[in-house]
Amino acid sequence: MEKSYSETYKEAGVDITAGYKAVELMKQHIARTMTSGVCSDVGGFGGLFELDLEGITKPVLVAGTDGVGTKLKLAFLMDKHDTVGIDCVAMCVNDIICCGAKPLFFLDYIACGKNFPEKIADIVKGVSEGCVQSGAALIGGETAEMPGFYPIDEYDLAGYCTGVVDKSKIIDNKTMKAGDVIIALPSSGVHSNGFSLVRKVFDVENADIKSPVEELGGKSIGETLLTPTKIYVKPVLALLDKVQVKGISHITGGGFYENIPRSIPEGLGAKIDKSAVKILPIFKLLAERGGISEHDMFNTFNMGVGMSIVVAKEDVDIAIETLKANGEDAYIIGEIVESDERVIL
Repeated sequence: MEKSYSETYKEAGVDITAGYKAVELMKQHIARTMTSGVCSDVGGFGGLFELDLEGITKPVLVAGTDGVGTKLKLAFLMDKHDTVGIDCVAMCVNDIICCGAKPLFFLDYIACGKNFPEKIADIVKGVSEGCVQSGAALIGGETAEMPGFYPIDEYDLAGYCTGVVDKSKIIDNKTMKAGDVIIALPSSGVHSNGFSLVRKVFDVENADIKSPVEELGGKSIGETLLTPTKIYVKPVLALLDKVQVKGISHITGGGFYENIPRSIPEGLGAKIDKSAVKILPIFKLLAERGGISEHDMFNTFNMGVGMSIVVAKEDVDIAIETLKANGEDAYIIGEIVESDERVIL
């Protein structure tokens, strides 16, 4: 690459040598994600991955893609870039685990106004951490320097994940029935949804978001909001080995009202015990400062529940025991009932 340099392109705002430096800096982070299926090195035109189909009769690939959204604005304001990559991975892998799929590999896409190699490496550090947490290999990606399209100190981040599940083990809701129990997996915070409203309520571009806030346990608003999205892959995979899971919902944008019904068949509804929901302080502060109704809060945010899981009543004890053994403080928030109303709060 020593002869790959263009002064003319650099004058137009794109420094290709910065891209090479960024790749060198990120290699140490990517190395942490390598699994036995990886067949290629970083820098090729495509990432290669060999499927291990041992124990899988009919493999089905499951794919998911997402970004981080306007939460990135908080990263810019806080000048902290090593956690948003976790969010990017989480938004993808938490989706595909709802089908029962084990994540195999991940690819990221970073578009920026100017390629600052250290900043790009920090972003990829977070992506790599997310991949380690979910067991996925980071087998490729793209960094696009786009002067004039993005501000010089801003970027966008998106990702794509592929997983695999045996066709006979795909989670569907065919056996779900009234009396089944809904288990909550706690969220780590706002995760990566609803940030347009969050930014408006807290006026993050103009307000002090770096000073400690008593209601947040002494943490600042900025620090609290940048808390990475929790990744649920490994605890859920462990659960799938123990009990029949009838439905999983990743609670993202749209909150309870939009996401929980996605895993519930017609004719059934989720009856949620609001008093059981362990609402995090950040949501109470949001509702108070924004004058947001309870309905709108539950229709926008996860409210402290990042994922809901439906199991048969007789499997509840072992399900919660398994989840807790794998680091999740799982608890019951409701039950499935016969109803045309999809969510009853």
